[in-house]
Amino acid sequence: MCISYGDSCFTVTIWGKLEVVVLVVVDTVGYPNVLPHFPFSLISLSLSPSYHQTLDTKDLKVSKVTANGQAAKFTLGPKHSFMGTPLEITLPFDLSRGQHVIVEVTYETAPNASALQWLTPEQTAGKKHPYLFSQCQATHCRSMVPCQDTPAMKHTYYAQVSVPKELVAVMSAVRDGEEPDPQDSSRAIYHFRQPVPMPSYLIAIVVGALESREIGPRSRVWSEKELVDKAAYEFSETETMLKTAEGLAGPYVWGQYDILVLPPSFPYGGMENPCLTYATPTLLAGDRSLSNVIAHEISHSWTGNLVTNKTWEHFWLNEGHTVYLERMIGRSMESEQFRQFKAMGGWKELQESVNTFGANNPLTNLVPNLNEVDLDEAFSSVPYEKGFALLYHLEELMGGPEVFMGFVKSYIQLFSYSSITTEEWKHYLFTYFKNKVDILNKVDWNAWMHTPGMPPVKPQYDTTMADACIALCKRWVKTKEGDLGNFSEGDVKTLSTHQLIEFLSLLLQQEPLPLSHVKRMQEVYQLNAFNNAEIRFRWLRLCVKSKWEDAVPMALKMATEQGRMKFTRPLFKEVYNFDKYREEAVRVFIAHRAAMHPVTANLVSKDLKVDNDKST
Repeated sequence: MCISYGDSCFTVTIWGKLEVVVLVVVDTVGYPNVLPHFPFSLISLSLSPSYHQTLDTKDLKVSKVTANGQAAKFTLGPKHSFMGTPLEITLPFDLSRGQHVIVEVTYETAPNASALQWLTPEQTAGKKHPYLFSQCQATHCRSMVPCQDTPAMKHTYYAQVSVPKELVAVMSAVRDGEEPDPQDSSRAIYHFRQPVPMPSYLIAIVVGALESREIGPRSRVWSEKELVDKAAYEFSETETMLKTAEGLAGPYVWGQYDILVLPPSFPYGGMENPCLTYATPTLLAGDRSLSNVIAHEISHSWTGNLVTNKTWEHFWLNEGHTVYLERMIGRSMESEQFRQFKAMGGWKELQESVNTFGANNPLTNLVPNLNEVDLDEAFSSVPYEKGFALLYHLEELMGGPEVFMGFVKSYIQLFSYSSITTEEWKHYLFTYFKNKVDILNKVDWNAWMHTPGMPPVKPQYDTTMADACIALCKRWVKTKEGDLGNFSEGDVKTLSTHQLIEFLSLLLQQEPLPLSHVKRMQEVYQLNAFNNAEIRFRWLRLCVKSKWEDAVPMALKMATEQGRMKFTRPLFKEVYNFDKYREEAVRVFIAHRAAMHPVTANLVSKDLKVDNDKST
């Protein structure tokens, strides 16, 4: 695979193993003036006697297919609006069971491949070199590589990546050395191996002017040099989190655990690529207060990457268990009260997602029907927080966190290296707790799994850490304009970062505060001065909801200076819903769309009802 951007070329050769060994070789191309060109090969290890092979593709221009050097027939099926196009390959000879076959597919990717974001030097921190990163979840790998793009299929891979020597390549695999490119002294070759089977959505590649710092015996943090030391400080507790997770869930099997801080356009908080967790720079708060995202991504090393949902309808198996394990890590490192406090915050996030989609929307089912549904549009906190709420409910029924964590660990051990469904999970739950089947039979499984809206049971969480937040929220809601002088800086002096976030979250669930109130809040708490992204995001939403016009440019600035969808989409929507500034929200979006990640740009355009064909 050779991917190039402007004058820079990144050459990637990948070998993978599933039912197939994957070999990808990319020739030099210029982007964006010339489409990236990916000649692609599959070496089959255990094909069935059938001589047909179907691969997923999206916006790929396939020019040739060969099998063991012989021309093979291929057809591209009908194009689906978001799922792409099936590539049907017919081998030119009969197969015997276990026969090895080399199939090579020569193709070109589209310049707007949804798995890839190409950044110009101006879009990077260093301003000198281009930058490439991939993001394949859920079904975008097919826009980069023809593959069986489903979490039901797992594969290993090996790779060598040739890049200009001033750049560095990293992948979702263990680094296996580097060397000068023997064919070009201006380039270096990086070697990678991923011996643990994984699904296609976890394939990841990043190329840029990267530096790293060691943050533990099996961990490094990577980023552009402008952020690398700040990131090393922020994520210095990584090894402690890893050891805590191992104590809960079993051995970490992936070898290396590195963290890569991506440029600001990355659309998610993190991404659990094996050996290379992606992290948004919005986590760099300076006080390690947002590192729970790393605990979440570490947890995916067991729940998601090792035990995987078989189809995306069962996504809650990945995310619900990961949130549960993340909060158990928080319980071990902080306290049970901290776990309860974070669970309360998660319940509010779930409520907001249900409000956004609508309480009767089937996409708020824990196990939704995703037939003809674009997975990017279905993304929400539902599988995370509704899934966690179910597991917490079961924990209470089965005997507490230690008892239920025993089940989770056993579940991981049983289903490691495989992909499963909710029914398989439920069957094992009943098997593990065979002496408590009468209790499990009383659970309203249909209401939990297949009914939209909030869960049928609301957990009664310990409010110890939330009480101060709740009390302060009530004061602001009930106080009349003439009594605003009673508030002072001391109100928030004793609140932790997590509690200040919770306070603002509680206010967002209320009717908008009068403008006089948010202005007074700024006077006494100086919230405009906070750089913590979670605080700033909630504060600016609160201000715009209250129609404070001074906050509109700050909200639009935050919506565009970073691209985390958790922040960008709600901020744009809040300004869009402020009638006076609706056109301004659209204008700013159109002006910045080209710099956004393609998934973010697509979803914000729908939020703002902007025609995708509309240019800047």
